[in-house]
Amino acid sequence: MFTGAMTALVTPLRGGQIDEEALRRLISWQIESGIDALVPCGTTGESVALSAEEQKRVIRITVEETRGRVPVIAGAGANSTEHAIALSKTAKEAGADGLLQVTPYYNRPPQEGLFQHFRAIVNEVRLPTVVYNVPARTGCDLQVDTVARLCELEGIVGIKEASGTVQRTQAILARVGDRLTVFSGEDAINFPLYAVGAKGCISVVSNIAPKLIADCWDRAFAGDMAGARKLHAESLPLADALFMEPSPIPTKTALSLMGKMTAELRLPMVPMSDKGCEHLTSVLKKSGLLS
Repeated sequence: MFTGAMTALVTPLRGGQIDEEALRRLISWQIESGIDALVPCGTTGESVALSAEEQKRVIRITVEETRGRVPVIAGAGANSTEHAIALSKTAKEAGADGLLQVTPYYNRPPQEGLFQHFRAIVNEVRLPTVVYNVPARTGCDLQVDTVARLCELEGIVGIKEASGTVQRTQAILARVGDRLTVFSGEDAINFPLYAVGAKGCISVVSNIAPKLIADCWDRAFAGDMAGARKLHAESLPLADALFMEPSPIPTKTALSLMGKMTAELRLPMVPMSDKGCEHLTSVLKKSGLLS
């Protein structure tokens, strides 16, 4: 249902408020650059620092600005099942085409709890749902056996796999690859995951280099693996730089340096260090994103 290079959008801020003009410009630039879907209000979008009303507004703006050109897969995860259902209903009301549901964080539920959590959401909110496994951030790992159980549920259409290993993606594909679409959730291994069967990525790097990430996927999809490998290699310095400090600090800083938006964040995120900013600027210049 969903495939290709997708962007985990940042949420532009100005003066403590959502910067709607910057968000609309960012969305248009992403689509014009060949991005296949947009994912607002995920981790990169600072969803945990947004109110429910702000999340709805960001999703609605994204839906309005895309004008049906690409799907909108809205982040609506929470560590409370009840809250995740409420956010999912809000996303549906705002016009989202699908949901991104991260595993509950901090409370570290067992595998049965994860299964029951996602089942409750898809039973209550009828939208195609991509589950999101990122154990380094959440403190829990969605195991392959649980992923296989989730495939039995109507509404679960994909997984954003960010455990950081090619082996995990191979294990998922071997088990349920005919029933579930796997997306790379780790920019540094996008191409290796394409090589073993992933059908796209949900990318942070594409916030600042959408054409590069989109072209890499397009080459891989067309069978030009040598071309895709070359483009992936070009993206690696950017992937390293955008995670040298907690995300989305470097990404917002990069977009600010590029003149796309302010670098404003919400606490507990803080501005990038001087040393980090100096290195990031150097990488952007070497990558041709800054003159």
